[in-house]
Amino acid sequence: MCKMLLTSNGFFTEVIKWKFLSVLPKPPSEIRAVIITTASPQKESSKSAIKAQKDLFEMDICHVAFFDFEYENPKALETYDVIFLNGGNPIQLLYRMKISGGIKVLRKLAQQDTVFIGASAGAMVLGGTVELAAFFAPELNTPKLTDFNALNLTDILLFPHYDREDLFPDEVGRTIEERIKQFESIKRVAVSRLKDDEYLLFD
Repeated sequence: MCKMLLTSNGFFTEVIKWKFLSVLPKPPSEIRAVIITTASPQKESSKSAIKAQKDLFEMDICHVAFFDFEYENPKALETYDVIFLNGGNPIQLLYRMKISGGIKVLRKLAQQDTVFIGASAGAMVLGGTVELAAFFAPELNTPKLTDFNALNLTDILLFPHYDREDLFPDEVGRTIEERIKQFESIKRVAVSRLKDDEYLLFD
């Protein structure tokens, strides 16, 4: 079965890097890693994608590629040991995963020794739904999705960047916590809050 590392910012701390290395199925030099860039408009040129690649290189993972569901065949992912889902717009990422057949491929890989790392939007799509993103920022729903069901590799409903009020301004002045509580009350669910330097590991 797969292992999953859910984060707000990828390899944000040394502890997160160490946790990642501890679950690899073989030595770093033998690992093939891929960074999925679909969620970001800047794709592989985004600062976060470039940093993720640099971090992987520094951990002695020599083979690191970029991948985009919008333009590439998801079956190409079957050759990788580590799949890093980068941040950006979780709804756009989910949409492209669905229409490309990527969800089926990723669920198949989840039955193997694949290591998944989710950063922000990438962490959200590993859960059961990204409806929380649409609740917080309806403008993110550019594909006009009505079905927010995601990969469901964990039942954790995640809110990343919980400590970053600056990233989620509200026109009527509500805090992140106030809006999360409203969502929990409406949907009768529990949301896991994840700060920028925190992580959840499933191994």
